[in-house]
Amino acid sequence: MKRGGDLVITVLAGIVAIPLGLLIALLIRCTMGGPVLFRQTRTGLHGKEFEILKFRTMRDRRFPEEPDAPRITRLGELLRRTSLDELPQLWNVARGEMGVIGPRPTLPEQVVHYSTRQRGRLDVRPGLTGWAQVRGRNSITWPERIELDLWYVGNRSLGLDLRILLLTVKVLLRPAGITAAGGVNPGFPAPTEPADTGAPAPTAPDHRAPALERAPAFERAAAVERAPAVIGLPRQSTAPRPVAPARTVPSRPSPVHAAVEEAS
Repeated sequence: MKRGGDLVITVLAGIVAIPLGLLIALLIRCTMGGPVLFRQTRTGLHGKEFEILKFRTMRDRRFPEEPDAPRITRLGELLRRTSLDELPQLWNVARGEMGVIGPRPTLPEQVVHYSTRQRGRLDVRPGLTGWAQVRGRNSITWPERIELDLWYVGNRSLGLDLRILLLTVKVLLRPAGITAAGGVNPGFPAPTEPADTGAPAPTAPDHRAPALERAPAFERAAAVERAPAVIGLPRQSTAPRPVAPARTVPSRPSPVHAAVEEAS
């Protein structure tokens, strides 16, 4: 039934999306050249990988180490702010790789760091929008997003999906949380980290607190009951750095000797 609803929404959205997408493709071609689409491998239902589609928003690198932020074009910034860069994912929905509602698909190198419990996020098709998307999007940490997605997986229903659709319209009309501070979500599982071995993770602060404080009482109770397994990441120390002892400079016999010593 859910799959049927996804197809109906995709067909209806396609009536507007196809001509709009052709216009966006033409603008990208004129301003950045080809390719028009950005393709990236993501992890979907039950861990199956697929190629997600987006409209391209960044120009090519001018040098190998050039960061991403300066490469975003004015058109690309507009597409990201309005979420129109995600329009090609309607094709992913039509192919059955994604649904309309569900956790956003993540990178395979991120998924390998999930605990057994966190892999429950893969029990449903990833979606164009989801519970975490309407509860903070990229302004919240990855552990918090995973917890919100797990809550959705355990409580999904037609009523909840309709609520997410309505909240998505609100988010699109008032965009917020599109990009995290510095462009990186805190708690992102780095590829250099060891995979979860089942050992108890070190005690970490509860990063879910900001969103959960705004959530209804039944959501807060469910989150507390689940005792989340937060991804253990190295945190930057907040303790003051030790002050290095001042280096004793030996007295120099004369200005001439000093110049020679510095030059050697």
